[in-house]
Amino acid sequence: MFAGGALLVAAAAYGFARTGDSDLATVSSVDLKRYTGRWYEIARYPNRFQKKCIGDTTATYSLREDGKIEVLNSCRKSSGSFTEAKGTARIADKETNAKLKVTFFWPFSGDYWIIGLDPDYRWAIVGEPRRRYLWLLAREPHMSDADYNQALDIIRERGYDPARLIMTLQP
Repeated sequence: MFAGGALLVAAAAYGFARTGDSDLATVSSVDLKRYTGRWYEIARYPNRFQKKCIGDTTATYSLREDGKIEVLNSCRKSSGSFTEAKGTARIADKETNAKLKVTFFWPFSGDYWIIGLDPDYRWAIVGEPRRRYLWLLAREPHMSDADYNQALDIIRERGYDPARLIMTLQP
């Protein structure tokens, strides 16, 4: 983000939609210890807070002692330099751990919903209830065609338009 995102990878939760419940299905369960670590952004919906990012986009998540998650998003700009955004995520749905609220600029927070997840935590799909934002993240900088196509199927099933995805340049 920058996800949300890679999820998110997400550059800033400030730009996420702020809504209540919707019909967007999440995964049934997320093991946060397995979910933490580095994710590479494979593709995303265009968004204003990643406008300057041209590639090498990652999101790194770390569990904190207070139960929250530290978020560090990074990307390369056209100048060749890197930019980072640091934030915090809290669990919004403790039953599944699939819905988080991410804050980059207090007091603003945004929805970070894990709507697709490989059983081995090799890739994840992050969205939000209004379907304005979407990130496809993976543990490696590139995905196999089979995994990518499986993720696209889930993206379609969740009511997103895969044609809007832009691919992220990774090394």
